[in-house]
Amino acid sequence: MSCRRRLVVAALVVAPAAARAQGRLAVPQRWVAVKVEDNAFTVEMPGIPDHKVLNDVSARGTPFVLHSYSLEAGGNSYLAQTALYPADVDSRQEPRRVLQAALDTRARQLAGGKWSRTDWREIGGATAVDSAGALANGSQVRQLSLLKQRRFVSLAFMGPTVAGPEAERFFKSLKVIG
Repeated sequence: MSCRRRLVVAALVVAPAAARAQGRLAVPQRWVAVKVEDNAFTVEMPGIPDHKVLNDVSARGTPFVLHSYSLEAGGNSYLAQTALYPADVDSRQEPRRVLQAALDTRARQLAGGKWSRTDWREIGGATAVDSAGALANGSQVRQLSLLKQRRFVSLAFMGPTVAGPEAERFFKSLKVIG
């Protein structure tokens, strides 16, 4: 092989390595299916979330457990929560009222204290509300909450925008099991 050919071959081998050294290659995020407590639902997140068990009480003082799964990735926050409400929560007769109370509580964290958008609908036989708003720090938050009998499910996404592909993938991946 001539010296000139060796240089051309060497340049072809070195050029891709030099290009990689100049800029980081975009590696797709690894999304994982998260199955929550009691097999209530699954959702995909771009990593393995932290799981916390929070003790809560109903408006009438009956204790119950809230399972919370949270993850920070790529400048965004992902949150999935579920609880089996106690019998004193009137979830079968008035699911919309129960979800509205949850919306009102979380609205306190929003700029102006209210959601900019709320969309009521049904998902898999459950009453659901999809809402969005701005936080005081300029970030956006989108929340999807649903109530199926006594099972409360909530997904929340926070980031610079709630209309991007990460948010869409997160919300569309929800599969209610029970």
